[in-house]
Amino acid sequence: MRTSECDIVIVGVGGQGVILISDVIGRAGVMAGKPVRGAETHGMAQRGGSVINHTRIGCRFSPMVASGGADVLVALEPAEALRFAHFLSPNGVALINTRPVLPVTVTTGAARYPPLEEILAPFEGLCRRAVPMDATAIAKKAGTAQAMNVVMLGALARYIPLKEELILGALCDVVPSKYLDANRKAFSLGKAEVE
Repeated sequence: MRTSECDIVIVGVGGQGVILISDVIGRAGVMAGKPVRGAETHGMAQRGGSVINHTRIGCRFSPMVASGGADVLVALEPAEALRFAHFLSPNGVALINTRPVLPVTVTTGAARYPPLEEILAPFEGLCRRAVPMDATAIAKKAGTAQAMNVVMLGALARYIPLKEELILGALCDVVPSKYLDANRKAFSLGKAEVE
């Protein structure tokens, strides 16, 4: 899938680090001399609402990925993967963190969170490959659960047309130095999940 162009949709809920992933990819793309376009929506993110980012590497026009056009869907939360699955291309890859973030409607008993099997089932046949992983547990192995998004970034690195050293260089630009070791380890563990 590593061609010169790549359309990525990154989704999650507020506080999970969707914006950090897109920022790193954008910076790495610029360092590689590639045109990068992006658009994000995070209106209710501070209250646990949906966050969605479109990042297009090698694109010279619209920053928005068309429905059915994403080469990669990166979902930091399983229900958000299902909510935005329509963006995936039939030849695309879905990288899905299986650790849910329960909305207040679920925690108060007003609604039920679907079982993981129900969330993942539609991806069979929807895209070329779905990769579910407990990125939160993997991040804990790296030293901090907060690096879950960097685990997902490491997994994403396999599917995008950017050199790993550029992605890691961009990560070093945006992550405070005291957290770099844990984030580098999280990146490596995420990459290993898809190799």
